[in-house]
Amino acid sequence: MMESRSQVRVNVPASTANMGPGFDTIGMAFQLYSSVEIAVAETTAIELIGPEMQGLPADKSNLLYEVAAGLFREAGQSAPELYIRAASDAPLTRGLGSSAAAIAGALVAANHLLGEPYTRDELFRMGTLLEGHPDNIGASLFGGVVVATMPEEKHQAIPYVRLDPPDELKTLAIIPDFPLSTEKARNVLPQMYSKQDVIYNVGHSSLLVAALAQGRLDLLSQAMKDRMHQPYRAELVPGLSEILEGAAESGALGATLSGAGPTILCFYQTEEDLHNLSGFIESVMSKHGVSYRAMQLKPDKHGAQVVFEER
Repeated sequence: MMESRSQVRVNVPASTANMGPGFDTIGMAFQLYSSVEIAVAETTAIELIGPEMQGLPADKSNLLYEVAAGLFREAGQSAPELYIRAASDAPLTRGLGSSAAAIAGALVAANHLLGEPYTRDELFRMGTLLEGHPDNIGASLFGGVVVATMPEEKHQAIPYVRLDPPDELKTLAIIPDFPLSTEKARNVLPQMYSKQDVIYNVGHSSLLVAALAQGRLDLLSQAMKDRMHQPYRAELVPGLSEILEGAAESGALGATLSGAGPTILCFYQTEEDLHNLSGFIESVMSKHGVSYRAMQLKPDKHGAQVVFEER
């Protein structure tokens, strides 16, 4: 019989996905966190803390409740009434994996409440099926860089490799003050690609994984070039094309649209690089009249972590 717990709190890192040419396959976690606290209760109540959470449903249609209740049913139990308290330092609908972080947090928390009947890999499979792709959910669950692909059959485990990103890799996140839905960003992508563009992306995504694995930061600016999603999404993100083309000359190791956008990431190493990049970004965004906030992020290497529980 499973040993159940009554309350649990989980911290979950934000993430980027689609890194350069790694469309739906390469994700990385950041030290920017959401927290999910779940307890079995007499009646369901959902408390959403902070400005990032405003506007989300506070009833059983909330994603956190749906995922947690779904795991109880998967484990052969009826869906319980739950108290859920959630907060996020990561902006929502900006391409930093907020839905994947919510799914990861709810799965890990519910799994602990159930007495951990499922392994982290099994939670990864469930979360990937919910999310539709493995890169964000893998990064949020495992931390670091996760390279993954969808299995041939739904019941199979998600094939993935987890890498520790180089310690010296730093990230400047440029977060525009407007949302961009994943659905809208996917709708601008073509249904067919040329053979040349497919070969281009296979080569560059392979080089990117090898460069990250061996700490070859000097290769990132070349390896992160893409022909599969960023050129088409540029029309939705003012300034993206200029930043992708010019960031390396201003000190970036590489640049990419984060997830479906609109957040843009520039990787760098030194404070001088950061200073030069910041000036370059400001000139591009002001030219387009786009207000934004900039965040300096470091990679997270731990993934979703239980930080409090009561038996």
